[in-house]
Amino acid sequence: MSKIYVKAPAKINLLLDVIRKREDGFHEVEMIMTMVDLADRLEMEELPRDQIVLSSQVGFIPLDEKNLAFQAAKLIKERYGVKRGVYIHLDKQIPVAAGLAGGSSDAAATLRGLNRLWDLGLSRDELEVLGAELGSDVPFCIRGGTALARGRGEKLESISPPPQCWVILAKPPINVSTADVYGKFRVNDLKEHPSIPAMLDALSRQSFPDMCDSLGNVLEHVTLNRYPEVRQIKDCMIKAGADGVLMSGSGPTVFGLVSKEIKVARVYNALRGFCKEVYVVRMLT
Repeated sequence: MSKIYVKAPAKINLLLDVIRKREDGFHEVEMIMTMVDLADRLEMEELPRDQIVLSSQVGFIPLDEKNLAFQAAKLIKERYGVKRGVYIHLDKQIPVAAGLAGGSSDAAATLRGLNRLWDLGLSRDELEVLGAELGSDVPFCIRGGTALARGRGEKLESISPPPQCWVILAKPPINVSTADVYGKFRVNDLKEHPSIPAMLDALSRQSFPDMCDSLGNVLEHVTLNRYPEVRQIKDCMIKAGADGVLMSGSGPTVFGLVSKEIKVARVYNALRGFCKEVYVVRMLT
């Protein structure tokens, strides 16, 4: 019986800007996203019966239609008339509701994996269009690498990867709803926007200092004002000497970029004093 394994990496936002609120209720965004080496892993195996079965080693995530991986399997089955079953085991390593697109990456990995398992022959572009029906971050998670995203996040342009560096991720013991953060965000209150051209230029020149200077996330003030734990983590990273610090997505995870390995332990140890979930990873360039 066929069995495959698929990796589902986390993403971070090097830049997140909101342009306007759209007529459909979504926000028009411009984001620069890249992937890091913290990943869920999915094992997929054909079942002799026409059924989707999802399992995981963690007990606090849904294993039914509330799970994006389950939704992805159901979507691709129904869209392409697949009358075969699949068992998916989700080895969950990315923190949940953390601003790291863990659920979206699981959905993307499910689409990529089932495309292989069932020999559907779908192109990456076709998978991205399918993924957009599941969530705004899913197309990027299918594409991977580093990309400039526009629209709701589904219009993608692959760009130069960031210079290699260490990434320290810290998630406080709270969950943040993306919909809640966007609901409280007011684009007209913005005094300035982060610069997409400056970040693109820094990446094209592989300039680590300029990349750190160009980091920006307009959702930060909403989450930081509502959750003082997130502000505390950001302040701690800065004081410990991280070269660039930013909240990823709608939070609550904060990441610090560090170019020299000697600094990594200092930042990590400073955070471990009051934050249990701290990860040291690399960029997936």
